Amino acid sequence: MHLRHERDGDARTLATDVDVAESFLSQARGLMFRRSIPGDYALVFDFDGADSRDVHMVFVPFAIDALWIENEEVQRVERLSAWTGRGEARCDTLVELPAGAADDISVGDHVWLDT
Repeated sequence: MHLRHERDGDARTLATDVDVAESFLSQARGLMFRRSIPGDYALVFDFDGADSRDVHMVFVPFAIDALWIENEEVQRVERLSAWTGRGEARCDTLVELPAGAADDISVGDHVWLDT
């Protein structure tokens, strides 16, 4: 499974090491209590329908990039600081990446899981 990004017809792989948080417990835990994540890693939260979703960085000791996506279109991109970061936006998919991985991703770009 790969996480892919497309802008203006140019597609690239964002992450090859992808986990999908499917259970309530895995969604609630997210990246908490991990010491780090690999550079090609993504944690994907796939929800049933779009709604306002928030992310917090409590017990996450490293910064991340977060993408809020609706129908494979990026709605918001934000760098969240370690321990205190927080963000919220409407989405049906939320993606957490290592800090810097989303530097060239903009609102309106397309991001999707390629299985």
